[in-house]
This record gives sequence, C-alpha cells and structure tokens, in this order.
Amino acid sequence: MNKKVAAIMAALLVVIVGVFSIGMKKEKAPEVAESTKVTVTDANGEQVELNKNPQRVVVFDHGVADILHNMDVEIVGLAKGKKLPEVISYYDDEKYANVGSLKEPDFEAIKALNPDLIIISGRQAEMAEDFEEIAQTVNLATDGTKYLASFKSNVESLGKIFDKEDKVSELISGIEKKVADLNKTITEKKLNATTVLTSEGNLSVFSGESRFGMIYNELGFANPDDKIEASTHGQQVSFEYFLEHDAQYIFVVSKDAAIGGDADSSVLDNDIVKNTSAYKNGKVINLNSEAWYLVSGGIDSTNIMLDEIANAIK
Repeated sequence: MNKKVAAIMAALLVVIVGVFSIGMKKEKAPEVAESTKVTVTDANGEQVELNKNPQRVVVFDHGVADILHNMDVEIVGLAKGKKLPEVISYYDDEKYANVGSLKEPDFEAIKALNPDLIIISGRQAEMAEDFEEIAQTVNLATDGTKYLASFKSNVESLGKIFDKEDKVSELISGIEKKVADLNKTITEKKLNATTVLTSEGNLSVFSGESRFGMIYNELGFANPDDKIEASTHGQQVSFEYFLEHDAQYIFVVSKDAAIGGDADSSVLDNDIVKNTSAYKNGKVINLNSEAWYLVSGGIDSTNIMLDEIANAIK
C-alpha cells in the first residue's frame, strides 16, 4: 500500500513540475522573441538592417548629432574638424572624440573607438565601404529637395535604432506646425525669394532642387527664376542677376562663416544690389550659416532656420 502511495505521489510531482516548467516558458517567451535588429530607410531610400541600441556610436552628420542630443542618446565621437558649429557646441567636450572633419575622416581615430555604429552623410558617401570595414554604417543625409519628409524619416529611423520611438512625435510635431503656419502666410502673401550662397566673393543661387529646397518646396516661397540649374553647389551668378530677377527677399548664406571663416556681410552691399526691391525694403536677410549649411536636418538647427524665416516675413 505504501508503495502505491509513493508511486502516486511521484507521478503527481512529475505533473506539477511539468506544468510549472511550461508556465515558466510561456512567461519568458516574449523576452526571447524580442528582436535585436531594426530595419531603417537610409538616404538612398534603401532598407538597411542594423543592430538595435548600439552603445558606441560615431557620427559624421551634424544634423544627426543634433537629433541624438535631443533624444538623450550619447555618442563616443563625431567629426569636429577645427571648430564645432555653435548649434551643437555641447559636444565641445573631451569625452566626445574628434574623428576628423566632415570631408576628411580620421579612420585611425574611428577604429580606436571600436564603434558599434557609424552614421554618415552625403559628404562621406563615397567612403561608405571604408567605414563599413570598421563597423555597421548607415547614411542618414537630409535631402534638401524634400526636407521635411527626409528630416522626419531620419528622426523616425533614429527613434527605432535607439529605442526612442516615444520621443519621435514630440520632436517632430512642433516643427511640422511651424512649417504649416509659415507656408500658409507665405503663400497667402504670394512672397518670392532668391537664395544665395556667398563663398570667397563668389555668388551662387539655388532652386528648389537643392540643399535649400525647403525655402521653396515646404515654406512656399516662389522663385523669381525658374531656370536655375539644379546643383548641390548652386548656379554661379553676377550682381546683375539680382536686378534681372528682382525678388522680394534675398536670403544669404555665407559658406565662409559656416566653415569657420569670417562672413563678408558687404558682398551684396553694392550699387547694383542696392537697386533691388529686397535691398530697398530691408529684406536682404543674412541667415545662420552654420544651421543652414552644416547642421541642417537637426532639431535645434531646423527650429533656428524656421524661426529666422518667421522673423524675416513679419
């Protein structure tokens, strides 16, 4: 009789242990199933699979560095060059390694950091394979011809990579509202504008198919010249151009100031330009060159850009 009782008790114990084990497996299943990979869209519109939550990140796009700061994501290194733009001066600290300039990466410095992820931009696109030999690499350059869509895509991609998706809406919504409000005002007033980049005394104008496309495509300014060549570096012009294509606004970006030189505010201060409508009405506007030329695509930089336009059309 005792043997029977013992056998029954043993059988019950096996069943109880089995049920408990199954329960434990069910509880742990979600943790096991959690993905360590994430798929994002890069600057070429291609789907790229990356490891989620990389810990050691090197950045070669100032706009992306701006976004990561606003997402409270730490990085280990970025392209500081000789001087960081004021917009992202919070990275001017020794704990963030200098990995070269935007056009001349220091590959030895990058390797020494043993990164998990390298984020590049258009200026380094041709060197993508060199970066990929060191670590996973993704190009998140902002496309100026469709600025808002490209900016949103990058914020969303970074939210996925660093598990900060809860912050995406918060970071994007305010900027979307500013763009919508500006577009409404600009289109209702039927405003037009010429955008010019000054560099060592040379003048280049830009269309909507350029790095400054947001001025036309999202904000709604008309361009008085619909035949400008679509080019990253713009179309070189003379002073007479501004009389021939007389705009209500002339927005000026100084490349010299953006890359650490001195802005020559007198470039457009001459007798020819003084006869334009923009000059006569005080609408030759010097923009924040660092934000527009070097840090575009960021959170703080985009807010600076939009606020400048808002102030200009008051």
